[in-house]
Parts: sequence; C-alpha cells; structure tokens
Amino acid sequence: MDWISFLVGFVFFLNFIFAGILIFLERKDASATWAWLMVLFFIPIAGFALYLLLGRSLRKKHLFNWEGRKRVGIEQLIRYQIDAIHDKKFEFQSRETEKNQDIIYMQLINNAAVLTQDNDLRIITDGRDKFKQLFEDIEDAKDHIHIQTYILRKDNLGKELYNLLVKKAKQGVKVRVLYDDMGSRGMTKRYFKELRAAGGEVEAFFPSKVPLINPRLNYRNHRKISIIDGRIGYIGGFNIGDEYLGLDEKFGYWRDTHLRVEGSSVHPLQTRFILDWNQASHRYDIEYADRYFPPIPRKGDISMQIVSSGPDSDWEQIKNGYLKLINNAEKYVYIQTPYFIPDVSLLDALRIAALSGVDVRIMIPNKPDHMFVYWATYSYVGELMKAGARIYVYDNGFIHAKTLVTDDESASVGTANIDLRSFSLNFEVNAFIYHQETATSLALIFEEDMEKSTELTPELYQKRSHLIRFKESISRLLSPIL
Repeated sequence: MDWISFLVGFVFFLNFIFAGILIFLERKDASATWAWLMVLFFIPIAGFALYLLLGRSLRKKHLFNWEGRKRVGIEQLIRYQIDAIHDKKFEFQSRETEKNQDIIYMQLINNAAVLTQDNDLRIITDGRDKFKQLFEDIEDAKDHIHIQTYILRKDNLGKELYNLLVKKAKQGVKVRVLYDDMGSRGMTKRYFKELRAAGGEVEAFFPSKVPLINPRLNYRNHRKISIIDGRIGYIGGFNIGDEYLGLDEKFGYWRDTHLRVEGSSVHPLQTRFILDWNQASHRYDIEYADRYFPPIPRKGDISMQIVSSGPDSDWEQIKNGYLKLINNAEKYVYIQTPYFIPDVSLLDALRIAALSGVDVRIMIPNKPDHMFVYWATYSYVGELMKAGARIYVYDNGFIHAKTLVTDDESASVGTANIDLRSFSLNFEVNAFIYHQETATSLALIFEEDMEKSTELTPELYQKRSHLIRFKESISRLLSPIL
C-alpha cells in the first residue's frame, strides 16, 4: 500500500512539474494552456507524452535559418510598393485592387508579399483535370521543374508522376522534389534512386532521425506548389496521391481547389520554393539565378499576392488576411474548408459580419478524416448559425478546398485551413486575389457545390443526439490544441 501511495504521489508530483513547465516556460496562448492542463489532469504522464509530440513551442533560432535569405532580389520592389501605396501614388490597375489596398499594404509590410497585376489563372476543382494539366506542363518543361507537396504517395498517381520526372531529368531538365516527412510518412530515400541517378534532387522537410517514425507532429510544411520553368505556377489544396483523383472508397469524390498561374506571381511562388528548399537541403542550395526568374510577358490583368505564414513568422499573415477580407465584406462571405476551428478573432469577425447583414456561408465536409476536428467543427458552425450564418454540408464526397470569397471582388485560395494548426503551427501559402471575374467564378463554384450539399439548419442541428452533443463539447474543449 505504501508503494502504491508513493507511486500515486510521484505521478501527481511529476504532473505538477509538467504543468509548471507548460505555464511558466512555454508561455502559450491561454486557451491552449488550459486545454493542455486538462489533458495533463485527465491523462497523467501519458498526457505529457502527448504534449511532447504535439505541444512544444518552436525554437526558431535552433531550427530555422532562412531569415537572412528572405526577399533576395526583391527588396527594392517591396520598398517601392510600400512607399507608393503609403504616399497614395501607386498605380492600381483595377477598382477591386485599389479597394483592397489596406490588405495589400498589410501583407507587403509584414510578409513581403509583392503585388503583381499581370496574371492569368485557371481555377481547377477536379483532381483528374489538375494532374492532367500539370503533367502536360511538365512534359513541355525545358529548364526546371520544382514540386513541393505535403503528401506524396507511392501509389499509381505518385508513380506516374515519378516516372515522368525521371524522364524529364534524363532529358536534362533540372528536377527538384520537396516533400514533408510527416505528411509523406513511409517515403524513403531509396524510392528516389532512379531520379537522383538521372540528375534530379529530392529533399524531405523536417525529417526524423528515426526511420519511418517522426515524433515531430507539429511544424509541418503543408504547402503545395509547383513551378515549371519559372513561367507556370500551381498553388492550392491537392496533394499527390490516388485519393485526390477520387479513388479512395472512404472519401469518394475529392473536391478541392487549385490554381494554375501564369504571370509575375510565378516569381514569388518560385521564391517560396527556393526558401523552403534551401532550408531543407544541406547539400544542394539553389542560388537566385536568372534561369529561375525569367522575364514574363504580360499574361492577364489579375492582381495577386502570394502570402506565406508559419511558426517562423511574427504574425499570422494568412489569418490576418482572412480577417481583413471578412471585415471589408459588404455583401457576402463564402468559405469552403475541411476543418473549421476558428480562434476568437475569426469567430467574432464572422459573427459580426452575419449580424450586420452580410451573407455568411460556410461549407464543410459530411465525413471526418480527423474525428475530434470534425466534431469541433460542428460545434463552431452551430454557434455561427445563431448569428444568421448559413452552413452547408458537402455530400458529394469529401471537400478539401481552402477558399474564401467576398463581394465578387476578392478571394483567397491556398493551403491554409480555418484552424490553429494552419494559422500558427504549419507552414502554409495562399494566393490573395483582387479581381472581379475570378472572385465571381469562385462564388459560382461555391453555389454549384451548394446543390450537392445539405443545408444544416438550426432545426436539424437541434435534433442531434446527446452522444453527438457530448462529442462536440469534448472536441470544443480540445480545439485549441487540435
């Protein structure tokens, strides 16, 4: 009995020490701190093991060294745009762009997100269309192919892409592939042997020192971009795997949103890839050479900024961009996201917009790929319905798109979900677009998806079972650490 009492006392003593570390050393957001304290209280010792996997703050100075390389070659352009907007001398080429100059200025100051006004883009919502177009662009590549993804599978789609990259490398095209070690778990260096032999280069972001096991669940590179010859760029939600073609029985049809971009915004995408590549690579750094930033003839009239965010940032730039778009909206806000776990600022912004008569509509999946996230999502959308927001549950498979559209004028498409993980724990990248035709097209796509969705009315929401209410409550409490 004495040993049992000693062991129980020792466990509580350790938990007390762990709680002290959490409160006084980590200095987390208060809501996240309380959530972790709840985990420590209900799951002693094991809770701290979870915290070591999921909760530790990032030590920037030890893990990241790319600050000195940022904005190479574009400092003068950034400074010019900042000064010109500040002095009211900047030449905006459309009404929508000028109307959003506060967002543009914020992202310039805090994210070095250069505004380009000569872009053309294609919105892609189907995986087969996306990869068909990407493979055609890769086939036509003459100088280099840069691909960055969170998930890279060894399945049929992954092998088809791999074989095509090997073919292009053998033709003398410089091929580089950057994947996240956690998202692409199971991927090994041996898999890329033929590509490397052909002259290609492959790197894993934030790899584990233990084969096939990566305990670093946070701070993953969630970006999905491709650049072909410095002239064509891709950005959006599609990873690389058969499920993104709708071939996974669990999820069915995969509904996502990706952009194919031509114009000067390809250069910021290229810069983003080079920064991430040079951070991951310890052998093959990319120099900022003209071949990666070729002159691009004017392709269109779409204004865009490429905005990045991550745990290395001082500010949550993508979230702040979302907030500005929502706060500036006068007519409507349409959001599509697989995970909807907003922080207080975003929840308040959407609530205020809805209460002010703005048509707020949010579309979420009808099936979970992360159970706690799914039920936390239902908790938050239920709260917004009280303010007048309309919620749609997508029924035609799984919706993975990360889009926000406002007023037929502005939009954001990229990799960031509406959750804490995307805003502060993972590395993300979004295109912020200021263009009437593009915003209108994205709004029409949203409305077409509504026809394949069920509206979650307050009456339907109130009929949910006690078990579902319990799941929502627990998930809501844990939401700051999901």
